[in-house]
Formats: sequence, C-alpha cells, structure tokens
Amino acid sequence: MPDETELPSEPRGELSVRTLAMPADTNPAGDIFGGWIMSLMDVAGGISGARIADGRVVTVRVTDMTFHLPVKVGDVVCCYTDLLRVGTTSLTLRVEAWVLRQRRGERIRVTSAEFTYVALDENGRPRRVKRD
Repeated sequence: MPDETELPSEPRGELSVRTLAMPADTNPAGDIFGGWIMSLMDVAGGISGARIADGRVVTVRVTDMTFHLPVKVGDVVCCYTDLLRVGTTSLTLRVEAWVLRQRRGERIRVTSAEFTYVALDENGRPRRVKRD
C-alpha cells in the first residue's frame, strides 16, 4: 500500500456523494468492504452521468479500479466525479473516493476508477448523449 503522503492532496471534479462508513459495511477484517465503496462510487458516477447526459444512464464498464488505502468505520466517504470523455451514446467519468478520517482532518484518497455509462432512451435503448 502506498504511503498516504504519496497520494494526491486534492480531489478532481465535483463532489457527487457523501456518506458515513458504518459497522454494517465491514468485511471480516473490520475494514469497510470494497464492494460497498465500489457501489457508492457507481452511484456517484450515475448521478453525474445522468446530469451530463440529461437522462437515464447505465454502467457498462469499470476500469482502473484501485483501492489505495482502507476505509474505516466512522470515516466520511466523499465521491468526486470528473468527466473524461463523451462519445456518441456513452460517457466516461473518473470517480475518486476520499475520506475524512473519523469525520475530521484532511481528505485522503482511498479508491479511484473509471466508470463508463451509456445513455438510454425511454425504451431502454442506447441514445445519443445530449451535448451543450
């Protein structure tokens, strides 16, 4: 695991989701379960993706998922999203999870990944991403 001083000191993008890590979300080692973090990151990306695409989006790919540091019970988990690419029907976001240890102190990046979403129409079929 990298030293916390080797990681970026500021999140990229906008704050999309913030929540408190609770005991029910732990793995057998007592740290927060990685699947819970990934789910939270997907929710954050979906919120931003739907805003960018101006409608429903679904996750089609997750790449470059890296768990840099563990998340502990009591940490405030903040997910930031940053638009990387917009295609015809898809968009890709960099999603980073940062924590405030025990609800205070400096933010620490704990997880990062790229999430790709496809915009869907009312029939559940891919549609063009609306661009400004």
